[in-house]
Amino acid sequence: MHLNNSPFADYLFEFCQETLVLFMRKLSCLFLLPLLLLFGCAKDQNTKDDEILRKYISDNHLNAVAEPNGLYYVETQAGTGGSPTVSSTVFVNYKGYYTNGVVFDQTSGTPAQLILANMIGGWQEGIPLMKKGGKATLLVPSLLGYGAAGYNGIPGGTVLIFDIELVNFQ
Repeated sequence: MHLNNSPFADYLFEFCQETLVLFMRKLSCLFLLPLLLLFGCAKDQNTKDDEILRKYISDNHLNAVAEPNGLYYVETQAGTGGSPTVSSTVFVNYKGYYTNGVVFDQTSGTPAQLILANMIGGWQEGIPLMKKGGKATLLVPSLLGYGAAGYNGIPGGTVLIFDIELVNFQ
C-alpha cells in the first residue's frame, strides 16, 4: 500500500503492520497459555480425583453409578414421588465429609432449605437423580465441588462426600 507516494511512509506502514502482527501473536499467547495450563491441570485433577473416588468406593464396598461429569451416585434409600430440577428449592438433611471421614458440615435435625442452582455442581447434578424421601451418597470430584480454590476451610482440589436425604422440594 502506498501512502502519500513516500518510501518512508510505506516503510513505516509495513513496519507498524509487522509489529502489530507480532504483538497480537504474543498477546494471544498470554491469554491462551493460562487456558491451556488450566485445562491441562483440570484433566490431571480429574484423573487424580477419579482415582481417589474409585479407591473410596472399593474400600467401602459401595455400589456407585458413575455420571458423565465424574460424580458418583449411590442410592441408599429409594424415594417416592417426583424429582427436583436445578431450579428447585430443596429441603435436605445432609452430612458433608472428606474421604478420611472428617465431617466439615452437616444439618442438625432441621432440614436445610437451599436453592439448588446456588449449590456446587455435584449437588446440581446429583440431587435431581433423587426422588422425594430418598437418600443417597454423592461422591463429588473437586471440580464439581469447590475446585482448585477451595471454600470456607475446605482445601482446593479436595473430593467431597455427601450423605443426603431429600425431604422435600418445590
